[in-house]
Amino acid sequence: MEKIKEKLSQITTFIFDFDGVLSDGKIYVFPDGDQIRATSVKDGYAIQYALKKGYHVAIISGGFSDTMRLRYKTFPGMDIFLSVPDKVAKLNEYMKEKGLSREQVLIMGDDIPDYDMMQLAGVKCSPADGATEIQAIADYVSPKGGGCGCVRDVIEQTLKVQGKWFGEGACIW
Repeated sequence: MEKIKEKLSQITTFIFDFDGVLSDGKIYVFPDGDQIRATSVKDGYAIQYALKKGYHVAIISGGFSDTMRLRYKTFPGMDIFLSVPDKVAKLNEYMKEKGLSREQVLIMGDDIPDYDMMQLAGVKCSPADGATEIQAIADYVSPKGGGCGCVRDVIEQTLKVQGKWFGEGACIW
């Protein structure tokens, strides 16, 4: 556990997949083609708090629906990349733009399309229900499932290690 805490002390940036990480992986498709995904309010709270504390937070997802962007559009400073065919290329572009080293980046993915992207992170995380291949490379597997608080878990742990959790502004959304 001490090794993961040492790694978390370097994190300035959180990158999340959407389907299976920020959502439980279920997609409800309506007759008009609109797609709905369920997300966790606790994950949302932790994301907005991390943003307030000056962390970079991004979504890199191959999926797309207007509701995915709508969920986080009011989170100032959050970077949202949807319909991404090559997650490694997008991550490299993002890291270059933000001047990030791999040690500063925590990535949480849940399935095979996240595998190569996760290899570039200083801290690799998986939800409890992540694919076996993803859990095998993860530095940390959250006890929480996708869409059920796994994002809150890794953000909270990181901010606690850095002494920034439950401080000024914590009670203001």
